[in-house]
Amino acid sequence: MTGAAPEPAPTVAPVLNAANALTALRLLLVPVFVALVVTSQLEHAGWRIAATLTFAFASATDLVDGWIARRYALVTPFGKVADPIADKALTGSALVLLSWFGALPWWVTGLILAREWGITLMRFWVIRYGVIAASRGGKLKTALQILAIAWYLWPVPEFLEPVGFWLMGAALVVTVVTGLDYILQAIRLRQNAQQKPTPQTIESTGSAESAR
Repeated sequence: MTGAAPEPAPTVAPVLNAANALTALRLLLVPVFVALVVTSQLEHAGWRIAATLTFAFASATDLVDGWIARRYALVTPFGKVADPIADKALTGSALVLLSWFGALPWWVTGLILAREWGITLMRFWVIRYGVIAASRGGKLKTALQILAIAWYLWPVPEFLEPVGFWLMGAALVVTVVTGLDYILQAIRLRQNAQQKPTPQTIESTGSAESAR
């Protein structure tokens, strides 16, 4: 009688792949975007349009690289770390520049950045217990932030400028609410993981039962 054939070892995605290339491109576009905004100083329409298009393109790569990584099993440790860093670097630089040039209150930028980096660090803190997947609220938060930032950057007519205030307000509310939800998820994830018996505990219990 022959034994069962050994299961094939899981394939490891190479670090050099299309998804990671897009993530790296997004990181490289951050200083380009910053240079365009600084050059425009939110006054020159041409440079503002260039900055907005660069921001929009870089933001779109976040959607594409995630889809490619999941669709073609190209998820790597580099991507897991670099992807959120690239996202926060792009959004964070945009918010800081908007506040620097007086278009956005500093407290709004501070609150959003505190939430974004805090949740990112929290994900790394609980990653050994499990992964906190992006919720629909988190995806809505990202979409609202991108739309609000793009509205502030684009040279819209003066009578449409208040729309940016409401977009950013909606983004701020969803950002805070989803941040609280992620914190609750992390607490539950950690508690559930700690309540599960460890291999040593199972072995000790089994030994005690056999001794009876």
